[in-house]
Amino acid sequence: MTGPDRPQVPLTGGEREILTTLLDYHRATVAWKSGGLTEDQARQVHLPSELTTVAGLVAHLTLNEWFWFAVVVDGEEDTWAEKLEQDPDAEFRVSPGTNLETLLAGYEKQCARSREIVAKHSLDDEVTHKDETFNVRWVLTHMIEETARHVGHLDVLRELTDGLTGE
Repeated sequence: MTGPDRPQVPLTGGEREILTTLLDYHRATVAWKSGGLTEDQARQVHLPSELTTVAGLVAHLTLNEWFWFAVVVDGEEDTWAEKLEQDPDAEFRVSPGTNLETLLAGYEKQCARSREIVAKHSLDDEVTHKDETFNVRWVLTHMIEETARHVGHLDVLRELTDGLTGE
């Protein structure tokens, strides 16, 4: 596996540029930490919960990209609400027929869509979802936190799976 292809996060610059590049940096780390695994490795269970697999985390992050940007910011209908009400961990359960390459392509496609949605909005734009109001800045910051946290999980899972380490 080659080293990661990640954007350089500016140390100075505008708020939008720093926030969006930092999120893209973590998104690229998801792709790097998840790429190059076999299907068995992507579904390898290392924890008692059996939910935290590389494939499951990619699926979870894809759903979070869609939910926070398409549903919350852009107002798309939440078609996952009922599934998650029945099974709060539904997005972590990846069907055996869905391969890692497809999951990663879906993640990248959703990230590209999220970038387009953010580009249409000011960071100060406010959106309301289920009686809570957020601004786009908060959503971006939340997704940096969400993605970075799961990059840490991917870091550990990848080292346990095949020994790959690195920032």
